[in-house]
Amino acid sequence: MEHVTFEITGMSCGHCVKAVDKALQQTTGVTVEAVAIGSAQVAFDPAQTSAEQIAHAIDDAGYQVVATR
Repeated sequence: MEHVTFEITGMSCGHCVKAVDKALQQTTGVTVEAVAIGSAQVAFDPAQTSAEQIAHAIDDAGYQVVATR
């Protein structure tokens, strides 16, 4: 498992946190560690998904990944 933190813009409330959490939960190979306004920490199996695919899922939920750590 690899661990990554995404910095996310466009999140301003609990609804935003839930939307990002839901998008991450639906991504194969991802284990959500924490989601807060402005960030998400996940662990993922690189055999099943990539950091780029996870960022795309966040973008599809309506938020923008601005940095990955």
